Amino acid sequence: MPRLRVSAISFLNTAPLMWDFEHADVAKDFDISYTIPSECAAALADGKADIGIIPAVTYAQIPGLVILPNIAIAARGKVRSILLISKKPIEDVKTVATDTSSRTSVALTQILFAKFLGGHRKFEPHPPNLKEMLKRNDAALLIGDSALQISLHDSPYHVYDLGHDWKRLTGKPFVFAFWAVRLDALNQQPEGMNLIRIFQESRDHGLLPENVATLAAEWSRKLGLTETEVTTYLTENIHYYLDRENHAGLDLFLNYAHEVGLIPSVPELRFLGPVAFGSVRK
Repeated sequence: MPRLRVSAISFLNTAPLMWDFEHADVAKDFDISYTIPSECAAALADGKADIGIIPAVTYAQIPGLVILPNIAIAARGKVRSILLISKKPIEDVKTVATDTSSRTSVALTQILFAKFLGGHRKFEPHPPNLKEMLKRNDAALLIGDSALQISLHDSPYHVYDLGHDWKRLTGKPFVFAFWAVRLDALNQQPEGMNLIRIFQESRDHGLLPENVATLAAEWSRKLGLTETEVTTYLTENIHYYLDRENHAGLDLFLNYAHEVGLIPSVPELRFLGPVAFGSVRK
């Protein structure tokens, strides 16, 4: 029987989720590839992957998916890796270059402008190069590792953390991504395989203090950050659980995305197996 194909993201924020797949025998049961968030969604949509960590907004655009429960990439305030960098105050921004790596963060930016900052703006997809992005636009949206490498202290620009702004304006956390599984792939899993346990345990092991320290040492060299900065990001900026509070934030985001015309309808959030916190839908 062929192994289940997993499409994962090659950003720091997914490193704890992938711990067992990189450090334990569980990897032998899966065919793992790494890409950027937008391409994870495309791989699931095209049937090139069975399991993927997808941008939240794309769940509404890909039929036949279920969510692995209680695992997410979320923020309950400042996220640090989703930045709007602007040449002028945010209320004066007219044009935004958006990181082509992202879908949910672009949708978040569009929602913030449409609902809270005076209406729609012009958006232009662009590779994540800040200097080039700002040549023809008032502001640039950077996500992931590209955003983490931007200094927050000596930038000549206005820098807005969109996780912080979402929480300030809505009172809710923000869910950027989660694991989704194609329903037609569930019949392909080996007998006795428990996908929920495998993926939740990988997250739990990745967040053990000794393993966070290992990730901090590895990724600080990759990104040019201090180990303390990486540790703070993984343990304070990112929240890795799709609990009741984060579920409510996800629900609000999808409703807003529908209101401003980004998705055709608000999807039902379907989970693999029981959901311990129950449903927040009325």
